[in-house]
Amino acid sequence: MSTAPRLGKPRAHALSVDVEDYFQVQVMAEAFPRSDWDSLPRRVEASTERLLDLFARAGQRGTFFTLGWVAERHPQLIRRIVNAGHELASHGYFHQQVHTLSPAEFRADLIRAKGLLEDAGGVAVIGYRAPTFSINPRTEWAYPILAETGHRYSSSLYPVKHDLYGAPHAPRFAHLVADGRLWEFPMTTVRRGGHNMPAAGGGYFRLLPYWLYRANLRRFAADDDAPGIFYIHPWEVDPGQPRVALPKRLSRFRHYVNLAQTEPRLERLLRDFSWERMDEVFAAELAQTDQAATAQGAEAALHH
Repeated sequence: MSTAPRLGKPRAHALSVDVEDYFQVQVMAEAFPRSDWDSLPRRVEASTERLLDLFARAGQRGTFFTLGWVAERHPQLIRRIVNAGHELASHGYFHQQVHTLSPAEFRADLIRAKGLLEDAGGVAVIGYRAPTFSINPRTEWAYPILAETGHRYSSSLYPVKHDLYGAPHAPRFAHLVADGRLWEFPMTTVRRGGHNMPAAGGGYFRLLPYWLYRANLRRFAADDDAPGIFYIHPWEVDPGQPRVALPKRLSRFRHYVNLAQTEPRLERLLRDFSWERMDEVFAAELAQTDQAATAQGAEAALHH
């Protein structure tokens, strides 16, 4: 099921930001253990505000999947996100991959992050994105917990093959999970040569030529008649961030490649497509589960 385009406007794709600092990225885990985070100079507020200003100039809105750790230390940033008309969503508290947590630990992480975000932003948080796209077939136990903790959708599944994440055989489009109580909105991929190719942003957006990303998103929208999802991190528009001697050459390359080019590429992307918040782009899907929940509630009331 896909969201119908608005009359008089091109179909909007979903614009999203994973709000975390440069030292909280998974490849930095060995260099910066969580016990050291509070002693490090934070750059996330300035770089997120850079994105907010860029979106405002372009007249585009998006969804900010934000760490509870960031919200706890920068509540004024959370208020600015909300006041600018963007959706506030959860990225967990500590940027821990789901498969490293027990179900009880995952639940506690969700509740802690959601509470901090809602207190700072003054709005309900219904969306979640797992750190490093760490929801996949081996962590599907996470979906019912997301539904039980008040989340209505996840955007955590990346149907590609990757050394850090991915589920190449997973569904490529919006689908219901947790017995129909929660939507999963997978990251965008295009089919080429019988394989899913990433087309959702991140490192690939910095690495590949801009024209190729634009062509892939246009192909996805045309061939699959569905809205795409783009994501970016604040540290990707911060070429002045400290350089860390990561032990793996591939990780070092992926993190730092073309950082100085991200902002001008993003400016082009914001002009070339129409963008909107996740909850707006997928409003029809979310309304479907609202109607189902209302019907179930009414049926339950009749039996009491």
